[in-house]
Order: sequence, then C-alpha cells, then structure tokens
Amino acid sequence: MYYGNIKTCDISNGPGVRISLFVSGCRHHCKNCFNQETWDFLFGKEFTQDTLNFILDQLSFDYISGFSLLGGEPFEPENQHYLVDILKIIKEKYPNKSIWCWTGWNLDKELSKGGIKYTDKTDEMLSYIDVLVDGPFVEELKDITLTFRGSSNQRIIDLKETKKQNKIVVLDI
Repeated sequence: MYYGNIKTCDISNGPGVRISLFVSGCRHHCKNCFNQETWDFLFGKEFTQDTLNFILDQLSFDYISGFSLLGGEPFEPENQHYLVDILKIIKEKYPNKSIWCWTGWNLDKELSKGGIKYTDKTDEMLSYIDVLVDGPFVEELKDITLTFRGSSNQRIIDLKETKKQNKIVVLDI
C-alpha cells in the first residue's frame, strides 16, 4: 500500500489535533476532488513498518486527539487488506484516541454485506473506526460551511452508536 501524505498536526479532519494518513488509490474520481494525485494506487511512498512506527510515535503525545484516515479511498479492497491491521494496532495501543475515516462509499450500500466494496476485512476495519464520513464528494452539492465534509450528501456516522442501535446514527456537527 502507498500513501500520499501524513499530517502530524491536522485540525481539519476531525475534532482536536490529529494525525492524518492519506492513502493512495481511488476509483471514484470525483469531479474537482481536492486530492486527485492520490487516485493512483502507486502515488507517494510505500507504507512500511517505519511508517507505522512514526504514526504510533506521533499519536503518543497527549495533545493528539486521534487518528484520521483519508485518501484516496481507504475502502478500496486493496487498501482494506493493509489498513485493517494498521487500525487494529492503533486502536489497541491508543484505545482512548478516536479514529475517524472518510470514504466515498456508503456504509449501508457498498460497504454492507453484499455491497461492491465489501470484503472479508470490511467489518473488522469498521469495528476499529469510531466515526465514518461516508458518501462521495459531489461538486454540485459542495458547501464550504459544512464541518468535516465537502458536500451535503456526505454523512458523519457514529459507528459505535450505529452498531448499538442497529441503525445508522448520524452526528449533527
């Protein structure tokens, strides 16, 4: 797996100060995507054990609220294979730090059992994520007043409450 960037002091992608990983590879190709270079699965640098160690070290600071996972597209099947283990390690080492993830796929469609992006890793990957921002960026629905998302069709989903209530719980942020 490749990644385009790691931000170590990100205040735009989730609450508080966060460590953000932008993975490479995306088949959405949304019109006016802010991160088009990450569409290429081989863009950037290869993710290695040193990369993971760097992220884990950066997460150790008390002022860091959590980890954000963006892209590219984290839920491309090729990326799920790697990210499930990375998220597991982060959640085990830092259980009190939140994990946020952005995906252009919808939780109740493409990422659900039988969906086109559902794999044998999807449910486990979702189990480590606290908040999922789902839905593709749609230029015609772009709204710069929205918090943590680019277009009004995107939802900010509390995955822990969604699992508890067995229905999608959207946060009003």
